[in-house]
Amino acid sequence: MKTRYVILSLLCYYAMAMTAQNKLDTCGVQHEKDSADVFYRHLQLNEVMVTGVTGDTKLKHSTAPISVVTGKELRQTTSTNVIDAVAKQPGMAQITTGGGISKPIIRGLGYNRIIVMSEGVRQEGQQWGDEHGVEVDGNGVGSVEILKGPASLMYGSDAMAGVLILHSAPSPLDGEIHANVSTEYQTNNGLFAYSLNAAGNQGGFVWDGRFSDKMAHAYKNKYDGYVPGSQFRERAGRMMLGLDKQWGHSRLTWTCYHLTPGIVESERDEETGELERNEGWSAKSYRRSLPFQQVKHYRAVWDNAVNLPKGYLKAIVGYQQNRRQEYEEIFDDYEVFFKLHTVTYDVRYLTQEFNGCKVATGVNGMWQRSLNLGEEAIIPEYRLFDFGAYATVSKSWERWTLNGGVRYDNRHLKYDLSEDFDGVTGSVGAVWNATDHLNVRLNMARGFRAPNMSELGADGVHEGTVRYELGNPNLKAEYSWQADLGVDFESRHVSAQAALFANRISDYIFTKRINVVKEEGYNTYEYTQGDARLLGFEVGVDIHPIHRLHFGNTFSYVDARQLNQSEETRYLPFTPAPRWTSELKYEITHHGKTLNNAYVALGLECYLRQNHYYKADQTETATPSYTLLNLSAGTDLMVGKRKVAELYLTADNLLNRAYQSHLSRLKYTDINAATGRMGVYNMGRNIVMKVVIPLVFETKK
Repeated sequence: MKTRYVILSLLCYYAMAMTAQNKLDTCGVQHEKDSADVFYRHLQLNEVMVTGVTGDTKLKHSTAPISVVTGKELRQTTSTNVIDAVAKQPGMAQITTGGGISKPIIRGLGYNRIIVMSEGVRQEGQQWGDEHGVEVDGNGVGSVEILKGPASLMYGSDAMAGVLILHSAPSPLDGEIHANVSTEYQTNNGLFAYSLNAAGNQGGFVWDGRFSDKMAHAYKNKYDGYVPGSQFRERAGRMMLGLDKQWGHSRLTWTCYHLTPGIVESERDEETGELERNEGWSAKSYRRSLPFQQVKHYRAVWDNAVNLPKGYLKAIVGYQQNRRQEYEEIFDDYEVFFKLHTVTYDVRYLTQEFNGCKVATGVNGMWQRSLNLGEEAIIPEYRLFDFGAYATVSKSWERWTLNGGVRYDNRHLKYDLSEDFDGVTGSVGAVWNATDHLNVRLNMARGFRAPNMSELGADGVHEGTVRYELGNPNLKAEYSWQADLGVDFESRHVSAQAALFANRISDYIFTKRINVVKEEGYNTYEYTQGDARLLGFEVGVDIHPIHRLHFGNTFSYVDARQLNQSEETRYLPFTPAPRWTSELKYEITHHGKTLNNAYVALGLECYLRQNHYYKADQTETATPSYTLLNLSAGTDLMVGKRKVAELYLTADNLLNRAYQSHLSRLKYTDINAATGRMGVYNMGRNIVMKVVIPLVFETKK
């Protein structure tokens, strides 16, 4: 404990000299510069455009805390899905359940408190469950925008913790056709993946097509060996057709996503402690083995924008169908079949800037209907309709920008009961561009979230997390007040960022374990609520004393407590452990004839001991500290002046450390009688190889 407080004190003292990651891409307009432009990358951070606020806004004018992950950074990161790829960003974390399943956490909050935007619409699958990931093909993501806190008024209920905006790569310039082939292999779980993409623009007629395939057998670690049920198979496709003209654009996009993850069971052999394996199971087999899930997600989006004399009008309508089937004993007969239909709509008008002012107004919402088509049901069938309207205004002059707005939401939910939830939210903030290299931000926001169907009416087993969950129909809507203070600094040799936040939530909803046996072999959890407060910060530093050398550090900390409670129930469950990351990166070549932008990097991920956990009825347990050592290298392969390939080699958890993340749901599976260790451990050493081959063709206009 003393070590933790010493580190925290030093980091707070050092906060003004801390940094964020290098950010290049404009969201939706991707401009990746060579590593030789390191100095200019830092200076151009202020020119990055973000879309998380209403309309395109320079990052330096955003009062809300926003960070950007570029396409280059995504490709350089080892991951099994897109959430893995962004979870190491300051303030981010992830809840994991076996192979291929990750859910985002922003500043200690997750599930239905985060909205994931993909193809311009909110991703609607099964955000409420631990054993479901985000149904998005990471290969099609060109960049990611991370909004931290209820600072944006565009999204309504469920955006209390923040928003992840997954941007597709921009369309080629007129007269160009772009294509690329990428492939990846991971040694630990034998993951093999490839993705094929082609896109073009002929006189404003734009098109884009992609097919991706990924498979992995069971992963292994030093204590469990190969983990039965952690294998998965993923396939995804995308097609976009549209017009990009001076009057605006109109695009129609179709996507499909299929994921077949195994289910990690908790039973172990009493003598050896090994996880039990079904007959016919093989450690390195890519085939399905019982039990397993099939998750399918289909989406169609019509995105339109019209340029008007004093602004532009944008309208997006989308349809999504999410299917989850669970197979427990027979391959061709599912026990659970949950189907969800969702229609989303979003209409907004944004003015051009006049006298330093910009105004945005809009309405958005969704309709949902769920069906239970299997023998078992985890949540009741329901229908949902919600509606929201908002207005924002921003004013800029000289070195100041002020931003504010208000929003109203109504959500009607019909199941065994009928529920209505209303919320009025808003935000006000200011950013001071003190110098060309120093920005100071302050923002205050009111958040709102209606309880979801699982929280209200769950009554069944979640096989993937070995839990029986009980809903609570008496839950109230959550409301929050969050204050954010941020400082960004950039110079030739140091770039820095510090962000502090305080969040007060009324009627915070969470699960706690109860001493009731609803079904033999499963612990029972029920939903409850209470008032909570979260305090924390993210700080970092990137020192580059010479052109080629970078030494980057970040630290993220969240203290999440339930108010007016005893020691056993004081801390909120699922709170990320404090995390320090460090990377020493050397850029070997700049503008090389054969190897260009080559680099090698040594990284550390240090997770401190998490002693702040919900102790009552053994809902959670403490998690020891652990440190992971990573090594990576990459280069662009050149022929003349043309880049013919990107090559990446990464070794994660190089020392093969056995560890359990505090947010791993498999941490609470059965005790190994032979060793006394509880639960399943995370993945061991993993060496990853990636190749990306880009192609560009020019055609006659």
